[in-house]
Amino acid sequence: MNEPRGAIIHVVDDDRSFRTAICRLIEAWGFRAASYGSGDEFLARLSDPEPGCVLVDLQMPDLDGLELQERLAEKAPLLPVLFLTGHGDVPASVRAMKAGAADFLEKPVSGAVLFEAVRRALADNERRRTAGDRLTVLRARVAALTARESHVFRLMVRGKRNKQIAYELTISERTVKAHRQKIMEKLAARSFAETVSIAAELGLADQGEQPQP
Repeated sequence: MNEPRGAIIHVVDDDRSFRTAICRLIEAWGFRAASYGSGDEFLARLSDPEPGCVLVDLQMPDLDGLELQERLAEKAPLLPVLFLTGHGDVPASVRAMKAGAADFLEKPVSGAVLFEAVRRALADNERRRTAGDRLTVLRARVAALTARESHVFRLMVRGKRNKQIAYELTISERTVKAHRQKIMEKLAARSFAETVSIAAELGLADQGEQPQP
């Protein structure tokens, strides 16, 4: 298993005996386990999410599993959620999966099935964190552009040619070319296509226009 053994698996369930059993199993796998008797308790204790995932009961008093999933989408969007339920509920499972749940398991769940589900969730968490780190770097690079470079960047990735950018900004084409070169250097982009790709990742490219090199 390539996922970090230091990952923490959060177990949210109002059944104390079930939580205890699952936590012991998780720790036997070499992971850390944290136990919570309710969704509210988990949210109150969650600060900066570490690598890991959440095992949550579907039906709990007060805040149920689906409601907790909605809260986590805002508070800890990188943390995968796996549902555990003692009652087969097709509508709930569909709603959970559409909202991005990593898995939907029925109790009692075998150790092998749970381990595989946790393995996939941790791999997903690692991918999300890596992607998040990349976006942080890209945002910092874009933020380092000057106001004029930022304007040229947005125009060039939206399909504006040098001549059009020069006309819109009342500068020479030669100046536009200099800005474009500087922009690519600051973004560490090796080509115009990569520059456009960066803009698309950050949601800055207008998909309604065809970028031109």
